[in-house]
This record gives sequence, C-alpha cells and structure tokens, in this order.
Amino acid sequence: MSPVKVTKICCIGAGYVGGPTCAVIALKCPHITVTIVDLNQARIDAWNSPEFKLPIYEPGLEEVVRKARGRNLFFSTDVDKGIREADLIFVSVNTPTKKSGVGAGFSADLTYVESATRRIAAVATSNKIVVEKSTVPCRTAESMRTILEANSKPGTHFDILSNPEFLAEGTAIADLFRPDRVLIGSLQTQEGKDACASLAEVYANWVPREQILTVGLWSSELSKLAANAMLAQRISSINALSAICEATGANIDEVSHAIGYDSRIGPKFLRASVGFGGSCFQKDILNLVYLSESLHLPQVAAYWRQVVEMNEYQKGRFSKTVVDTLFNTITSKHIAVLGFAFKADTGDTRESAAITLIRDFLSERAYVTIYDPKVEESQIWLDLSEACPGMTLEAIKKQVTIVHSALEACKQKEAVVIATEWKEFKEIDWKTVYSQMTKPAFVFDGRLILDAEKLREIGFTVKVIGRGDRL
Repeated sequence: MSPVKVTKICCIGAGYVGGPTCAVIALKCPHITVTIVDLNQARIDAWNSPEFKLPIYEPGLEEVVRKARGRNLFFSTDVDKGIREADLIFVSVNTPTKKSGVGAGFSADLTYVESATRRIAAVATSNKIVVEKSTVPCRTAESMRTILEANSKPGTHFDILSNPEFLAEGTAIADLFRPDRVLIGSLQTQEGKDACASLAEVYANWVPREQILTVGLWSSELSKLAANAMLAQRISSINALSAICEATGANIDEVSHAIGYDSRIGPKFLRASVGFGGSCFQKDILNLVYLSESLHLPQVAAYWRQVVEMNEYQKGRFSKTVVDTLFNTITSKHIAVLGFAFKADTGDTRESAAITLIRDFLSERAYVTIYDPKVEESQIWLDLSEACPGMTLEAIKKQVTIVHSALEACKQKEAVVIATEWKEFKEIDWKTVYSQMTKPAFVFDGRLILDAEKLREIGFTVKVIGRGDRL
C-alpha cells in the first residue's frame, strides 16, 4: 500500500498549538483544505472574527489567517463533519498537569486526548491518519491506538503518528516558517512508515527534506519532553548562578556572555530572569519526573525535579529581595508590576512568574498595580483568583488595580517591578516616572532589560537579578 495523498486536514483544538500550526499549513499548502474544529463557540467566533480579533496574540499570525481564511482554511464547531471529511487528523487539545488522583501535580491529564480519540473512532467512516500533536507522556500513542482499534467501524483503519510541536510563543510563526526540524514518529511497520511519508509530504511543501526527521513513535514522544527539559535546565542553571553573582558581586550578564562564547555551550537560553513560565516547560519536566518515578528511576526523577525547584526558588528569592530592600516590609506599600504575560510578545499567562510575585506581594498586604500590553483584564483576575485561593475576588480587587499604561501604573508608587521583558518597558520616560513616584523610588529589574546606571543617575535605587552590590 502506497502513502495516502493528503487533501483534507482536520485539527481538533483551536488553541496555541493547533491554531498557528494549521494556519501555516493552510498558507503553505493551498491545495489542502484545512479545517480547525473546537467545541468552544467563543473561540471559533474569534478565529472567524471579521475584524481578525483572534483569540491568541502571536506576531505574524493575523497576516497568515488573513491570507488563508475562507480560501482553504476554515474554523468550525462541527467536530464530527471535520473528522468525517479529513484524510489526516491532528489531535491538538490541552494536556494540563493533573490536579487530583494518581500522579496529581506531576502527570499529564489526558482526558481531552482520550475524548478526542473516542470521538474520532465513533465518527470516522473511512481510513484516517491520526496525529498526536499535543505534548503527551511517552507511549500515549499506544493508548490512542488501543481506543481507536477497539471502537472502529468494520473496514476502518487508523494509523497513529506523533508530530510534536517545538514552537516558542512570541516567535511561533517564524518557527513554523523555518523550523529547525520537523519530527514525525511512527510505528516501524509498513503501514506506519506509509502514514509517516504522507505527513512528511505535507511539510515538504515548504520544509527542506533533510529537516524532516522520521523516528520511532516512542522516541518522538520522549524527544519533545527532553527538548523542553534541556532548555528549562539551562535557564535554571543560569538562575542558580545569578544567586551566586548577587552574593559575590559578580555580574550574571558578563558570566553568561563569557560561557556562551564556548561553542560547546552556545549563548541561547543563558539569560537570567525571575524564572521561566509558559504552558510547556514546567508541565513537561513534571511529566518526565512522573515517568521516571513510574519506571522506578528515583535518581533520574530527583534530577529533573530540581530544575523546577530551582525555578520556584528564583521567584521566591526575587520576592524576598523586594521586601528586604523596601526596609523589610511592604505592608500597605504601593508597587507597580510591569508585565503579566510569562514572556514578551505573547498574551499567554500560564505559569507566569508575575503571578507568583503578585501572590507573594498580596500575602504581605501590599497594594499592586498591574500593566501588561496584551493580557486581558479577565485573564489577570482569573489567574490571581487561582493563585490566591484563600482570598475572594472582591478582596483581591481591594489590593490590585489594573491600568492601561506603564506611566499610569508607576504613578505615586514606592517601587516598580519588571516582570515581563516587553520592549516598551525599555523605552519608558523614566525621568517622568521618577518625578511622580514616592521617594526613595525603587526599581527591581527581573528581566535584565533596563540600563541600571542611567536609572541610578536619575535617582532610583535599582536592584537587578544576578548583579551584586559588592565590587
């Protein structure tokens, strides 16, 4: 049997992965009809918005959707129709960390993956290639295959592939246009290899063949977790060194610059900060911890757990620096927090360091004013409610204010905290900010983006992650 020529693709899940990925596939493959389906009506309405008010912010995404939507890119809540008509189905649903039951706090909750898989089996009336796009634990594809085979209609055959995404939020469209690699995992049977070739043919419309890697199913699943764990490990390593720098008077920028010149190490992911966030790093490492423990590898589990513990330590250390510097108390003091997204150029707040910082400030009974250029107010209130279960939303709103400009956020505050590295924060008129702040005025740079010396010349007391006061 030769590989199937894919002409219709369905993507189940219109979120951060499915939306951008399949929009780019539609743009690059005008001969393939791509339908992105989701049960969330409001999300689909946003993707179909006449004003292109898309449900996620990603530089370059709107332009892609403008070119392809209505031509060969469609968004719908009719999941069953999408499944029935497609040759190839991406399963790109949420896989959050479990909150209860076996593996709570570590393993992935595969409820949505299983639900989507059962729906495919119930609805499909012809052969399908089913592609696992969500980040999942090793051997999830095996579970999906078991469900599909147990529930399929007579004469219907399913092939399972793993095709993990390696996107960085903020550069997702550029990553999709020019990926370092596309990884496709399949069973090493003839049918598996044929299905793999069918998906490789789709990507080959714009990705060089030598960058399309085909591997075994389990290797593909583990490679995704491993890649994120290695990147997060680098961040935690440089953050651990930043604590030493502050204690000794060394400068973490100079240290990371020096070690990044080593060709074996390289300069990427060596920027100290208040801590990593986002939907993937912590979730994937905890997945790896759980996998290691379930395979009776406790030393391996402990090794990877330390990466997450170091990240939590860094956030707590930064909060404590703010309190210690403000004369050992921030009770009733007014603090501006600039940035709420987990990093610049995204509206995503999942696991954002800003949430932890603000939670800590609220527990010290400080008043906090927040500004972020892309995060919706409703999302901020939701995140703070989840982070502070001991406080009602009404109580949170008595201590927290959300404003619409950095200058407004900083007015009449004792301290300004940089929590996200938005470019506009570098360009603030700091002289004006200083003139409107309570004195002495403090700036805490948790992202290494400000010119500390210039701020000191203006009159600020400045604390920067990874820079000690000693000479």
